[in-house]
Amino acid sequence: MTADQLYRTVRLIRRFEERAIGFVRSGEIVGGIHPYVGQEAIAAGVCAALRPDDVITSTHRGHGHVLAKGADPARMLAELMGRESGLNKGRGGSMHAADFGLGVLGANAIVGAAGSIATGAAWAYRRQGRDVVAASFFGDGAMNEGMLLEAFNLAALWQVPVVFVCENNGYATTMPVQSAVAGSITGRARAFGMPAFTVDGQDPEKVLAATSAAVARARSGRGPTFLECTTYRFDAHHTFEHRTRLNYRSTEELSTGRSRDPVEIQGARLAAELRAAVDAEIEALLDAAAGFALGSAHPDPAAALEFLYASPEVQR
Repeated sequence: MTADQLYRTVRLIRRFEERAIGFVRSGEIVGGIHPYVGQEAIAAGVCAALRPDDVITSTHRGHGHVLAKGADPARMLAELMGRESGLNKGRGGSMHAADFGLGVLGANAIVGAAGSIATGAAWAYRRQGRDVVAASFFGDGAMNEGMLLEAFNLAALWQVPVVFVCENNGYATTMPVQSAVAGSITGRARAFGMPAFTVDGQDPEKVLAATSAAVARARSGRGPTFLECTTYRFDAHHTFEHRTRLNYRSTEELSTGRSRDPVEIQGARLAAELRAAVDAEIEALLDAAAGFALGSAHPDPAAALEFLYASPEVQR
C-alpha cells in the first residue's frame, strides 16, 4: 500500500469520527459513541496488510476498523444513526457493526470476546482448506479477560492463523494500564509460546510492516502473533465524558499524548498538493455520506423484533 493510500485511510477515519461526534451532539446519533480519534494508524496499518478475504473482529471502539476494512462510510454513518440503510439495517449501531461480505465479522461490546470469535473463524477456514487469516482488535483492558487468554491458548496450541492486535491506549475506561495489568502485556502473550512485539501504534507504516510479517507467518502455517500497538486516545472513552468532564488525565498528559498525531505523521510523507487533494476527496465523500444517512428512513417500529433470531427457513 502506498503512502497516500495509508494517509487516505487515517484521514477518512479521523474525519468520520469527528463528524460522528458532531451528530452525537446534534442528537442524530442517539446514545453516544466511543471515538477512535488518535488510534487511526492501527486500523489503517493492520487492515492494509490483509487480503480482501481475510477477516477481522472489532471492539466497542470499532468504527476505524470497519472503515479500514473497506466499509462504505455512508452505510456506516447510517448505521450509527439507526437508519434502515445502515450496514445492519440500523440494528447494530455503534458497537455491533458488521459486514460479512468484507470480512468484518462484527464489532463486539463485550470486552475480550472478539479474540475468541477471530480464533474460531480462522480455525474454521483452515479446516475448509482456505488460507484465510483473522486479525482481532482489543484494548489493554481485555488483557485481564479469561476468554481472551483462552483464545491465546487455543490459537498457540493449534497454530491457528490469527493476529492478535492489542491497542494499548493506556486506559481501560479510566483505569491506567499500570494499575490493572501485572507484568507486561507482551509477556502474557509470550507465555503461550507465540511471538509478541511492541509496535509504535501512532505510525501507520510501522503498524503495516509489523502486521505484514505477522500475516505472512500465519498464512504459512506457523501460527499466531501478538502485536501490542502503543497508542493514545485523543478524545473521551465515550462521548458521555463531554458532559461529565471526568478528570482522570492531566492537561500535560493530554498535550503529550496528542503530540504524535497519526494523521500528521502520515500526512507529512505526502507532497502538500497531494495531501490537500486527498483531504478534499474525504470531505466530499463524507458530505455525501451525511446526506445519505440523514435522508434514510428509520426502521419501521412494527419490524422491531426482526433479525433477533436466525431464520428457520432452509437456505438453498
